[in-house]
Amino acid sequence: MSGYQDEDLLMLSGIQHIAFCERQWALIHVEQQWTENVSTVEGHHLHEHCDDPFAGETRGDLIILRAVPVISHHLGLIGRADVVELHRTENEPFDGTILVESKPGRWIVIPVEYKRGKPKPDERDEVQLCAQAFALEESNNIVITKGYLYYGETRHRHEVIFSDELRKRTGELALRMHELFDAGITPKPCLASHCKSCSLYNICLPAIRISAQSVSSYIEQSLDLQI
Repeated sequence: MSGYQDEDLLMLSGIQHIAFCERQWALIHVEQQWTENVSTVEGHHLHEHCDDPFAGETRGDLIILRAVPVISHHLGLIGRADVVELHRTENEPFDGTILVESKPGRWIVIPVEYKRGKPKPDERDEVQLCAQAFALEESNNIVITKGYLYYGETRHRHEVIFSDELRKRTGELALRMHELFDAGITPKPCLASHCKSCSLYNICLPAIRISAQSVSSYIEQSLDLQI
């Protein structure tokens, strides 16, 4: 994937939407439609304490940075990381650490994303975290091997290894975002078990739209048979 210009950058947070559903992503990012449900409101509340860029702190060998701006011209995405932890180390390889002004030693960079609820059955959270890692790697010229997802319901953080497979999937989703955005395409609905948990269900109306498409297809097929 070639590098993108600043004017071509898309919202990094959207990669979780397209991993969940291409139509949901397009409704939000192409058609600019959005609505709140209980899940999104709870998500906003969970992020309140980590969205202050001036609320960083240092605890000995740990530096915590909040609401960190991130850009990846490789993926063509821009956004921010909820939390980036810097861990002082003596053992990590040079290409996996950074220097911190006025702080001795070298530091490992670890992104941490906060989520409401509990771990998902799919990879939407993992690819968002991986995209953040891509951006942090790009801006610091380092390699990041892992990050963490913290879930509000379980109050537990889960380690995410940035494997070759996860990196490949993240790149594919980012590319798909640009393809749909550039073409201005909103994919047709596809009714699935996760649809009812979608905040855009009443805008998308997958069951009604699919039914309408089926009727239209039936009429077209009937006319073709009569010709």
